[in-house]
Amino acid sequence: MIKLKINGHDRTFDGDPDMPLLWYLRDEISMTGTKFGCGVGLCGACTVHRNGEPIRSCSTPMKELAGKNITTIEGLSPDGNHPLQKAWAQVNVPQCGYCQTGQIMQAAALLKKNHHPSDKEIDDAMSGNICRCGTYQRIRSAIKAAGKEMA
Repeated sequence: MIKLKINGHDRTFDGDPDMPLLWYLRDEISMTGTKFGCGVGLCGACTVHRNGEPIRSCSTPMKELAGKNITTIEGLSPDGNHPLQKAWAQVNVPQCGYCQTGQIMQAAALLKKNHHPSDKEIDDAMSGNICRCGTYQRIRSAIKAAGKEMA
């Protein structure tokens, strides 16, 4: 049995230890904010935090999560009031919106460490998150706006 915390709540998992975290979140506990994109950890749509660090939930097996704290988009701010979520709306970042939860979770990890990242630091941190609509300039603007609020 694997014990972990998801968004501050104790959880247990007694299934296949090789099952990816993404499917546990979506299928077992109905947290559908985390999205399936490529299935091999390359697009970033499935990004969540493990002990505060971004990981790709589609390629992280449950067996690697014993005793860990997982934060999903639902746990970033239960009321949707995180500075990044507000900045995303203010800057009008989403087009199709599919990648946005992964983008926000990746950006949250960056801003936790650095409230005033440079363009290069943002580009480097966000490079593993693909936006098929190409809203990268708006993503960068929203990250900077949220960073100012968080400082």
